[in-house]
Amino acid sequence: MKILVLGSGVIGVTTAFFLSEAGHEVTVIDRQDGPALETSFANAGEVSPGYSSPWAGPDIPFKALKWLMMKHGPLVLKPTLDPHMYVWLLKMLRNCTSARYALNKSRMVPIAEYSRDVMKDLRSRTNISYDQRMQGTLQLFRTQKQLDGIGGDVSVLKKTGVAYEVLDPEGCIAVEPGLANSRGKFSGGLRLPGDETGDCYMFTQQLEEIAKAAGVTFEYGVTITGIEASGGKITGVMTDAGRRSADSYVMALGSYSPIWMRKLGQSIPVYPVKGYSITVPIKDASRAPESTIMDDTYKIAITRLGDRIRVGGTAEISGYNLDLHDARRDTLVNSVSDLFPGAGDFDQMTFWAGQRPMTPDGPPIIGMSKYSNLYLNTGHGTLGWTMACGSARVLADLMSGRKPDVDASALGPQRYTA
Repeated sequence: MKILVLGSGVIGVTTAFFLSEAGHEVTVIDRQDGPALETSFANAGEVSPGYSSPWAGPDIPFKALKWLMMKHGPLVLKPTLDPHMYVWLLKMLRNCTSARYALNKSRMVPIAEYSRDVMKDLRSRTNISYDQRMQGTLQLFRTQKQLDGIGGDVSVLKKTGVAYEVLDPEGCIAVEPGLANSRGKFSGGLRLPGDETGDCYMFTQQLEEIAKAAGVTFEYGVTITGIEASGGKITGVMTDAGRRSADSYVMALGSYSPIWMRKLGQSIPVYPVKGYSITVPIKDASRAPESTIMDDTYKIAITRLGDRIRVGGTAEISGYNLDLHDARRDTLVNSVSDLFPGAGDFDQMTFWAGQRPMTPDGPPIIGMSKYSNLYLNTGHGTLGWTMACGSARVLADLMSGRKPDVDASALGPQRYTA
């Protein structure tokens, strides 16, 4: 089967790779000059199945009000004239119940755990290298109240069989020695030893080369100008480089997927939530993190990527824009410099922002659209890097007429119309 994949972020490239492995003729098109140059470029670096949770939880409405008032708060809301923003926010609020949180998390953890296993198998088969580390993730709590409130998360981890450790401050320092320089600033932590880290951009670049060698065609600098549909099928994609056609199509355009789907008469509730990151060269490795630390107070991830520290966070709901704001950078600097003083060279840091494609309930959208030959792989939010390999493998199985190894029936777009 001839398949056209729209988008060359980590989702698009992994999808192309697994479709090619399944025996299909695959072409990928993207407006950028290469793979992973937008949202996949400088994310936090976590591959964290254990932290695969919906943003919409029963305590979020109250917390959101508090976060909006904080100087270094994790949430920023900038109203726009886009009505889709408010529809998305209302849908998210509807999911802020205990029952829906439990349901949505139960849909997210299996695909995330499966994805880590698929990535592990991919590494063993290809020897792909991307500054990966397999030393777990440590969620760090600055207050005893935060630490005392992890009962619900621990209960879910037990039910889903995810390994975890609850650590006191000295236990945190034992796994992350650099935290000895901020002793007294945290009360404990929740460690997930099975989580991984790595450079998503580096991974996607290397996987693209592997996919090319396997016969996948990548067309860059190609902008989509229209999508043709007739008789319940997609018949072609118009671009500034001419018309492209295939037997089947994959929509993997991240936050831009809902724009094209609305033009095709199918609304999917995906909206961009901007995240920021800084990348800081390591100045003193003895003071730097070993893996990933989640600063729970500010919802910031601090990750070791080779000789660099990647610090990512902030949920800014402000529409489709990539403006860089100094206040967001200062929040990231505040967190890492407070917990790992003297570790990085901030004079050489770089600052970046990307648009995470978020669904209001949390799980991604993987499956067939209302068109029989158009499939969706989008809406992964902050977990695109965590869920990429599993999502791609599941979609490749679905498109090849095979039963996926993990049940993905509840991840399709039909859940929004049921």
